[in-house]
Amino acid sequence: MSELMTAFVDLPDVLAPFVAGNRSRATGAGLDPHEYGRVTEPLGSLHDWPEAFAAAGREHRAAGERAAALGRAVSAGEAYRLAARWFHFATLLPHPDRAGAARAAADADEAMDRALALLDPTAVRIEGTGFVGRLRRPAGVERPPVVLVVPGLDSGKEEFHGVTQALLRRGVAAFTLDGPGQGVLAATSGPEPDYHRVVGRVIDALEPRGEVDGGRIAVIGLSLGGYYAAVSAAHEPRIRATATVSGPDRLDWEALPPFVTDTLTQRCAGPGAAREFAGRVDLAAVAPLIAGPLRVVDGGLDVIPGAVNGEPLARRAAQGEYLLVPHGDHLLGNAVRDWLPGTADWLVERLGG
Repeated sequence: MSELMTAFVDLPDVLAPFVAGNRSRATGAGLDPHEYGRVTEPLGSLHDWPEAFAAAGREHRAAGERAAALGRAVSAGEAYRLAARWFHFATLLPHPDRAGAARAAADADEAMDRALALLDPTAVRIEGTGFVGRLRRPAGVERPPVVLVVPGLDSGKEEFHGVTQALLRRGVAAFTLDGPGQGVLAATSGPEPDYHRVVGRVIDALEPRGEVDGGRIAVIGLSLGGYYAAVSAAHEPRIRATATVSGPDRLDWEALPPFVTDTLTQRCAGPGAAREFAGRVDLAAVAPLIAGPLRVVDGGLDVIPGAVNGEPLARRAAQGEYLLVPHGDHLLGNAVRDWLPGTADWLVERLGG
C-alpha cells in the first residue's frame, strides 16, 4: 500500500511537468501566477509540495489576522480567502503524509469560513450525511434559484470560487460542497460512485430553506465532478439543468496515468477499491437517462490517458450540447473567458433567473 501511495511523487523527472501542468489550474482558482512561481521554484521534489503550499497559506492567514486586528475587514477577508486556496492546493498530491493533507484541508475549510464571515456574512454552512458545504446568496434577490458546485477527485469546495462568483453576479445562489472523499471529508471517507445519493441529501437540506427557491436547482460539476453531476442528473429529477466541465465519460484503469491511479488508490483506501471505482465511471448507460438540459464543456488540450472526454455524454443525452474550447486544458484555467461567462448565463437562463 505504501509503495502504491508514494509511487507518483517518487517518479523521476515528474516535478517540472507537475508544476507546469497545474499552473493554469492554480491561476484559474485565483492564485497569483507570480506567487505560484515563487512557491514552486525552490521545490526539490514533489515531496516538498504540500509544505510549500501550506506555508504560503499560513502567510496569507497571518496577513488576514494582522488586518483583522487593525479593523481592516475587507483586507482580512481577502487574505483569508487566499489562504484557503493555498491550503487547498497543498492537498492535491497522492502524498504519503495523509495526516498533513488532512490538516491542510481543515485549514482551507477554516480559512474560508473566516473569509466569508467578513466578506459575505449571509453565507450559511450546511452539513449532512456525506456532505458539508456553504450556501451563498446574491444580494438583493428574493428566493433565488441555486446551483450546486460539485468538485472532482482531488478538488474541494475552496477551489472553484470563480464559478461561485459568476453565479452570484447573475442573481443565482451557489452551494459549494465537499462530498465523500473530497476536501475536508477526504480524511474520513472515500469517493462515492453513486453521487446522486449525496446530491439528493443536499437538495433535501436546501428545499425547506426560505432564503432560496428549492424548486429551481441546477448542478455544475468540474473534472470528476462532471461525472458526479451527470449521474446526479440521471437519477435526481429535482435537477433542472446540468453542466459538466472537463468531466470524464469513461475511465480505463489500465491506461490511467500514475497520478490518477495513485490518487484513487489513496482516497479509496486500496487498489482493489480504486480499480472498482474507476470501473464504475462509465456514462454510456447513464446519459440517455438525463432528461433535462445538459451542457458539456471540454478543453481540446485536455488529454488524460485512460479518460474519455465528455463528447459522447453530450451526444447521447436527450438535450445535450457540447462546447469544445480548442486551446483549453483540464479545467480550462487557461481559457476562463471562453467557457465560464457563457456557461453561467446558460445555467441562469434554464433556471428562469
